[in-house]
Amino acid sequence: MTNREFFENVITMVENEEMQEKAKSLIEALDRRNAKRAERPSKTAIANAPIIKEISEILTHEPMLASAIAEKVGISTQKASALAKKVEGVQVVDVKVKGKGTQKGYFFAE
Repeated sequence: MTNREFFENVITMVENEEMQEKAKSLIEALDRRNAKRAERPSKTAIANAPIIKEISEILTHEPMLASAIAEKVGISTQKASALAKKVEGVQVVDVKVKGKGTQKGYFFAE
């Protein structure tokens, strides 16, 4: 049970008006705190922003595999795949790779 659920249950189940008002004010405090957190990016998002920018500069209109992106940027293939998906306007397509099956290719649509 979350704090919000607890406070909502207090409001509906408890007849004491003072407790209901306290629960309402605590829910409002939760809302304010959550709004502040939504406004500021996390440390990871801040650290990844330049990498995402670099990936966007590398991508073209031809599909590029995450392994190729990773090699050019100097990060792991998994991280390249995850961050390439966050580039604005990027498209993803399955690319057949000889001996490896299909992999995702990232590119900008024309």
